[in-house]
Amino acid sequence: MSQQPEYTDWQQIVDLIKHSVDSEQHNMLLTMLLTADEREALIARVNIFNELLKGELSQRQISQMLGVGVATITRGSNELKSRSDEEKQLLEKLLG
Repeated sequence: MSQQPEYTDWQQIVDLIKHSVDSEQHNMLLTMLLTADEREALIARVNIFNELLKGELSQRQISQMLGVGVATITRGSNELKSRSDEEKQLLEKLLG
């Protein structure tokens, strides 16, 4: 009999994080799950989306401000372009 991992898809991880928020253990969970570099990358990603949604700076300016490559900004931009206007508005509200 072969073993199977308990967590096999993204929604299970999202549910785990939601449960950790509901039980006020999200800080501990996310700190344990993510390395320091991954946490820094996540901070950068949130700032990339925030700046792209504001629309005040060029990708190059965002890159310089955050200390990440232009390609990283472009990947964030492409992700936003693939989303509906409603999703972008929801993200803006979350970041607001």
